[in-house]
Amino acid sequence: MTADEGLPEEPTSPVICAVVVTHRRPDELATSLESVSAQTRAPDHLIVIDNDDDPRVAELVAGQPIPTTYLGSRRNLGGAGGFALGMLHALALGADWVWLADDDGHAADSEVLGRLIECAVRHGLAEVSPMVCDMDDPGRLAFPLRRGLVWRRRVDELRTESGEVGAPPACGGLLPGIASLFNGALFAATTLEATGVPDLRLFVRGDETEIHRRLVRSGLPFGTCLDAVYLHPQGGDEFKPILGGRMHTQFPESATKRFYTYRNRGYLLSQPGLRRLQLQEWARFGWFFLVSRRDPAGLMEWIRLRRMGRKERFGRLQP
Repeated sequence: MTADEGLPEEPTSPVICAVVVTHRRPDELATSLESVSAQTRAPDHLIVIDNDDDPRVAELVAGQPIPTTYLGSRRNLGGAGGFALGMLHALALGADWVWLADDDGHAADSEVLGRLIECAVRHGLAEVSPMVCDMDDPGRLAFPLRRGLVWRRRVDELRTESGEVGAPPACGGLLPGIASLFNGALFAATTLEATGVPDLRLFVRGDETEIHRRLVRSGLPFGTCLDAVYLHPQGGDEFKPILGGRMHTQFPESATKRFYTYRNRGYLLSQPGLRRLQLQEWARFGWFFLVSRRDPAGLMEWIRLRRMGRKERFGRLQP
């Protein structure tokens, strides 16, 4: 751990701390940090949580042109634990806002943080996210977002004023009540006091869904700024269409990712605010494994992992 370089003693504007979590991707991290430091409205402090305690990463962080803190963890805390540690450290430093990022994505330009702050102030938001777009095809969303009953996969679809039932209108560059966490998400410090920080037990997968659940239940206003873009590798390929594309089911190709995705989702859907989705979840995954894949063993594994999460069996997958 490096010593904190400190925050302004008498700040004239809200204090922003950027929190970046990394694990064994120093090259991608370098690009991410360069993007953070190059913002026109630069963060007042940068906190990097390194889940590999790599001296090369410590050196990279120390070389940034803004005040920094490097926290090297000798135990891999995962994304959930890394963001929790970084958020708490930012609050302890006196941050008014906490801007989150990981090591494999970066802001699309130098105005992203400024636009997020402007959007949050203009609309009185407790949290605001940029659109998270495919790094190789910025016109495509990196993760599909659902508006009402329809899944949106492209930026122009997200910005389109549709008339479907349940779709919130885009308002002055804001899509209210919808946000992708944590890539480029900006939280007010008071929001984190209300929602808490990510649950270490989730490790990876689902931690952002859990914070989103708490954010919704808190009643605090949040949304997506349609004028700010964060670039990230495509992750939407995990979402497999069923019933002619009217519904989607998440199926990571990696067995490790399936373990954490399905186990953690079993826990999440047992929590207040998400229990209403259980019937839909059984219908979607039953159809996917039995009809689309003709894979009864896959369905039984999904049921087993889901039950583990519901019973809060949070042991990590052993290699």
